[in-house]
Amino acid sequence: MAEVIAIDGGYKLNGTVRISGAKNATVALIPAAVLSDGPVEILGVPEISDVAALATLLRELKCDVEIDGERIKVDPTHMEDIPLVSDAVNKLRASYYFMGALLGKYKRVKIKMPGGCYLGPRPIDLHLKGFEALGAKITYEDDTYLLEAEELVGNSIYLDFASVGATINIMLAAVHAQGKTVIENAAKEPEIIDVANLLTKMGAKIRGVGTDTITIDGVDHLSGTFHEIIPDRIEAGTFLIIAAAAGEKVIVQNIIPQHLEALISKLKEMGIKMDVVGDSIVVYGRDDALKPVNVKTQIYPGFATDLQQPLTTLLTQAQGDSHVKETIYIERFKHCPQLNKMGAHIDLEEAASVIHGPTPLHGTRVEATDLRCGAALVIAGLIAEGRTEITNVYHIDRGYDNIDHKLITLGAHITRYHIDE
Repeated sequence: MAEVIAIDGGYKLNGTVRISGAKNATVALIPAAVLSDGPVEILGVPEISDVAALATLLRELKCDVEIDGERIKVDPTHMEDIPLVSDAVNKLRASYYFMGALLGKYKRVKIKMPGGCYLGPRPIDLHLKGFEALGAKITYEDDTYLLEAEELVGNSIYLDFASVGATINIMLAAVHAQGKTVIENAAKEPEIIDVANLLTKMGAKIRGVGTDTITIDGVDHLSGTFHEIIPDRIEAGTFLIIAAAAGEKVIVQNIIPQHLEALISKLKEMGIKMDVVGDSIVVYGRDDALKPVNVKTQIYPGFATDLQQPLTTLLTQAQGDSHVKETIYIERFKHCPQLNKMGAHIDLEEAASVIHGPTPLHGTRVEATDLRCGAALVIAGLIAEGRTEITNVYHIDRGYDNIDHKLITLGAHITRYHIDE
């Protein structure tokens, strides 16, 4: 039985919503915990399906895992070097962080090709290049990678692209390597800093995180610790867009505003009125017509690729043509045909879209083809006339913690029901 989210549009939202811990940090922090010699407790874990999938993989490795709401405790004391070749690996792309963590811990890892949303080519060649530079030999057969090293030895590694995943994965492997590892052209995303903070609490020696050069001095042992995850800047950005699209007065709490400067700038350019108050942002309902804007996704601190899909829905309501250029995941436009089914007028170009606005949206059945497409369709459902039914909602549940409940508390009319596939 598959689930459908049904949204009755046209209801104005009011109230306060609290943002959960960062999904993109969580999915790296949990694999990082296996590098410890003792229990690691992490607070602020979002209740998303990716966490459940990671817990399944940890239990396959014979780790003890306790999940209690927003808290997870991982105890790798009795962990074993077991190949990760079950179907659980295919359920999320972030399973690739076990490559770096297990290679660092055991100098050996066997793992299936990771899964996740298809957003165009998402090669892990930079990850593999980094592992090879540390001394690993890599073979690939039957959709399975085998990474082995007699010893990991620090090295200088230049990333051809400032990849978040590669930066974190190399960092996970390098904390137990002999000597010094230098990652040049490293990514600077806040989630990387969060992972480095956990590793440092465990006893790792890492410098330069948040700059384009990260230095890691290998250590022999890492110990258990306690860590609280940063707020999810993508969920926060999504709710800012929701508030701009359908809100009268919405307060979005547990935000680090500096992480969202690119989005906040674009929303203000469109004419959205907002106040930043500490770790909260107040978004006010719009009286005037929205202005069109041009958006180009870039690596942090530029405009986040994960927010271009939700923003596209808001752009359908702007007076004039908006242009979106995607530089990270060139096929991240599967939301556009779905929005067009609802009445949008979006033209697709190579790695780009042109949104002609304003267009009224009307409810119909649409498909969440990936996580952020799902978010875009939720926003569309909130402002559309009539009922919007969204299928493949498991994509949404991968990255948004209790999104139904949070929206309902703001005044949205949302239900879920099951259908036969």
